[in-house]
Amino acid sequence: MSEQLDAYRVAQQPYYRPVADEVELFEAAYSVRMPMMLKGPTGCGKTRFVEHMAWKLNKPLITVACNEDMTASDLVGRFLLDANGTRWQDGPLATAARHGAICYLDEVVEARQDTTVVIHPLTDNRRVLPLEKKGELVKAHPDFQIVISYNPGYQSLMKDLKQSTKQRFGGLDFNYPEHAVEAEIVAHETGVSADVAGKLVGIAERARNLKGHGLDEGISTRMLIYAGSLIAQGVAAQAACRVALVRPITDDPDMRDALDAAVATFF
Repeated sequence: MSEQLDAYRVAQQPYYRPVADEVELFEAAYSVRMPMMLKGPTGCGKTRFVEHMAWKLNKPLITVACNEDMTASDLVGRFLLDANGTRWQDGPLATAARHGAICYLDEVVEARQDTTVVIHPLTDNRRVLPLEKKGELVKAHPDFQIVISYNPGYQSLMKDLKQSTKQRFGGLDFNYPEHAVEAEIVAHETGVSADVAGKLVGIAERARNLKGHGLDEGISTRMLIYAGSLIAQGVAAQAACRVALVRPITDDPDMRDALDAAVATFF
């Protein structure tokens, strides 16, 4: 395998707690190099899952955090000026396709649609990437796979994937795990007791019930790990929850009071 990809190897096993058959389904999809689409709320474990699968499959992982300013050149590559004149530099998508990595486009709908269409030739039977500025057609390495993720709850009609893009992917739905599993994850990741982890999950579940009723998004597993990490460092539980769970998700005074009250019932 190319030495260029050594930096993208997942050196240590990322902790991931399967909640259904997603690991087996992803392995089957990779075996036929099916492009995969992971859908679910923010902070529920999509990125950790991809890291875990890259480690399990022993494949390099190149992650791209998509944004509305990202151009097609940011993905495929561009000519750069240096002391010797111009030279071509592959973008992350071209690097993954050329050398055989998993390319993960995180929150892909944040990118403009004219940018995301560059993945189309890689996501059907052609498995090629045209580098038009360079006049080269990159044939995808046999190990290459493309994975995308997004949060369906956040999307508007202005920000959604075209059907012509969606139908090129297999799909896996993600959500926050059930109470016992999520508590196990929080306890493992932070070192807090099972009792404290369970209370944190209880707070999150109350907040998630408010989604669409004053909250745009509920408290994520990622946020619970932040709160647990603060508690493990000796921060008082209510203060840790205020900093890591309540203040980041709302500026509304009434909603903050409601969430603070929920915290107080558990701690």
